[in-house]
Amino acid sequence: MTEKFSRVFGRSKPVIGMVHIGALPGSPLHDPALDLFDAARADLLALQAAGFDAVMFGNENDRPYQFDVDVASTATMAAIIGRLRAEITVPFGVNVLWDPMSSIALGAATGAAFVREIFTGTYASDMGPWTPDAGKAMRYRDRLGRQDMAMLYNISAEFAHSLDQRPLPDRARSAVFSSIPDAVLVSGQITGEAAALSDLEAVKAVLPDTPVLANTGVKHDTVADVLAIADGCIVGSSLKVDGHTWNAVDPDRARDFMDRVRQART
Repeated sequence: MTEKFSRVFGRSKPVIGMVHIGALPGSPLHDPALDLFDAARADLLALQAAGFDAVMFGNENDRPYQFDVDVASTATMAAIIGRLRAEITVPFGVNVLWDPMSSIALGAATGAAFVREIFTGTYASDMGPWTPDAGKAMRYRDRLGRQDMAMLYNISAEFAHSLDQRPLPDRARSAVFSSIPDAVLVSGQITGEAAALSDLEAVKAVLPDTPVLANTGVKHDTVADVLAIADGCIVGSSLKVDGHTWNAVDPDRARDFMDRVRQART
């Protein structure tokens, strides 16, 4: 494990619960009648009560997605997280989809312990050509005085196809050498869709000293298998009412999930 990863999460095989903030102002799906703060607060409190090791705030419903996110979206996320800070009792992270620089800025402004994004690779995607710049993002983090903020690199972008024809384990190993992530994330094709266990196994096999987490699609009946391979996971959709991504967190589903996590970790 990297020193920063261990310091941020404070335990082995951490499980991170998603707080999906509703569609933000300026997004086509934004509903002015929805109280974004109250909805985010309810999800946060449900995740913390269930015993999640950390939480992450994201803007998954700001569809269609963009690479250069409207500053109003990032500002609204910052305002919501700022109002919630006094009630956050676990390490928290942020992700402004799919904008590394906005994610770094939001994390720095809110005091986040970690940030997730696509920082490396070249992809053909639903949003067009996808060419992130890890060096630019990490230097921006450091200029903002947040060298302590861990960077979690998703190396298998959702809604996209890698134009790099190297096998996933080779891309992962290369990203660790060239771009020094604090952890590597393996994803399925879209939000809520699981990464193949074979992909997790293959990436972990070549990165024995780097944390490798499952990033999408972890479910109640698969979390034990995932944690037998991975160094942790991020979960959102499985915790929602009826398992639907855009619903609120279901406290019972969240508690059941963490009960299974605790059994798996022992």
